[in-house]
Amino acid sequence: MKPAIALSLAGCILAIGGAVAAPTARAASLDARYDVSLLGLTLGTASLTGGIDGSAYKLDLTAKLTGLIGGFTGGRGSGAASGSLNGVKLSPANFAVSSASSSESRTVRMALDANSVAAVEIEPPIDAKADRVPLNDGHRRNIIDPLSAFLMPVNGKGLANACNRTLQIFDGAARYDIKLSPAGTREVKLEGYSGPVAVCQVRYVPIAGHRALRPSTKFMTENKDISTWLAPVAGTNLMVPVRVSVKTMIGTAVLEASSFKVDPGVTASAAKRD
Repeated sequence: MKPAIALSLAGCILAIGGAVAAPTARAASLDARYDVSLLGLTLGTASLTGGIDGSAYKLDLTAKLTGLIGGFTGGRGSGAASGSLNGVKLSPANFAVSSASSSESRTVRMALDANSVAAVEIEPPIDAKADRVPLNDGHRRNIIDPLSAFLMPVNGKGLANACNRTLQIFDGAARYDIKLSPAGTREVKLEGYSGPVAVCQVRYVPIAGHRALRPSTKFMTENKDISTWLAPVAGTNLMVPVRVSVKTMIGTAVLEASSFKVDPGVTASAAKRD
């Protein structure tokens, strides 16, 4: 599994209210650590850091393959996103992601304004293919980036409402929907958090920019074995994935939190000073 896949896995599928909601507090610092596995074998690690300060948010994501696979591929990736939060609406401003392995590397940078793409740069450019579904201007409006999709605002109904959403995502090259629907709740015990999580079933719906004839596109479009678990970011009205499971063509890939630490009322910049 390449680091870009680990980043995309988390970014594409992501976002408790009731007893955990705190709608009047609007600041928190987040530090989450994840293990990345395939067929039950740990392939790497990922981390998500950042925070919310009033109406602004900033996130940083890193992923690295370890063990024999990491030694052979040198795989690693990183991403960053920032923007504003108005109630239950996210408005990204900047998004960037880079991935590298022993055979290839790519960087995507995107500026956004009012949930529309203002500018995008991909280096090196993605190769043109005859079966790539064309993008138009409409595909670049009313969207969020894959990393901002980690933050899932809720409107106070908490667990019962967390999974009722469709994420309209543009990653700089492709436009797709991630549709979430409720699938119950669970209790988890992680370093930094113990309590309920919302369990969501997930469907991937390609819109444009994808390779229509690729077997993997057909597989993912028909894939009914995708799920995510959402946990609260205390001090905010936001939830974040602590587990993402995706059936792939070679087995089930899982991104699962080993720790989930939140400092409510503390901004990310203040946390770094401490």
